[in-house]
Amino acid sequence: MLDLPSTSDTMPATTCPPPPDRSRPDGRAARWLLATRPAFLTLTLGGVLLGIAGSGVDALWQRWPQAALALLLALLCHAAVNVINDVADHDNGSDAANVARQFPFTGGSRMIQDALLSRRDMARLAQGLFALVIAGGLLLVWLSGPWLLAIGVIGVVLGWGYSAPPLRLNSRGLGELCVLLCFTLLPLGAQVLLSGAPSLSMLAAALPYGLLAAALLYINQFPDRDADALAGKRHWVVRLAPQQARYGYLLLVALALLSLLVAIAVGLLPLWAMLLLPLWALPARAAVTLWHNAAQPAQLRPAIIQTIAAANLYPLALAVILSC
Repeated sequence: MLDLPSTSDTMPATTCPPPPDRSRPDGRAARWLLATRPAFLTLTLGGVLLGIAGSGVDALWQRWPQAALALLLALLCHAAVNVINDVADHDNGSDAANVARQFPFTGGSRMIQDALLSRRDMARLAQGLFALVIAGGLLLVWLSGPWLLAIGVIGVVLGWGYSAPPLRLNSRGLGELCVLLCFTLLPLGAQVLLSGAPSLSMLAAALPYGLLAAALLYINQFPDRDADALAGKRHWVVRLAPQQARYGYLLLVALALLSLLVAIAVGLLPLWAMLLLPLWALPARAAVTLWHNAAQPAQLRPAIIQTIAAANLYPLALAVILSC
């Protein structure tokens, strides 16, 4: 995914050649698709499926067209956020200066830097995607009521404001909170659409998912740390020394695990959800790698992949459990 940058003052841009395995796609449509970073949209897919599973088969059977539209709009919103992030990081110069990125996980799509699309193209693509999301979202709100309106407005505002001015939330140290809120609300939105109102049990199911998504953002920022600092992006990985910043990842994955255990203990999630506990072996291994290599971005690739796997597998596995 989830490579979520932000804007600040501009800085002198240094060129950074594309990785040698990067092919140049033919056709504007193919470039537009790649600009959305489609491989990372699976995180959103899992969240929507979790909300659908928690709503029950009967609700899905009755409102499957709305569920299909909601899934499409969620993916388009995530795609729009990815594109506007790239525009923002072009404007502040961080992507151009980022020589330590771990392609394709960090450092953006580089469509602008590699001259595959112009900044104007990317901005228009982001605006078009957000327009589609808003139009489709209003239709769903008309069908489902104010709960969905509140969740949708929060998602769009945070998605845009994460990186774009005037909010620039990630530059203010609020990026992890944005991701936590957006991905926690995603399954709740799907449930509201199908069932009419959110439930405490779905909130309990979604919270570890949101925390794992925030952990993914957090670890992705280590390879980008130096470029982000030059661009004035003052997220916590920049604000803290690497040896201090590594504690943030431990905190997020520990809170995700704790919230899952509490939800099971108080009966908000079924006992079968204990089957999810082995998934935490992935962020645990990632934490060990980060602990020893926080200041060596080139060594963090396995940890990033393990965190991506955990964040994607959790909602899918829990959706299966809730469906049984």
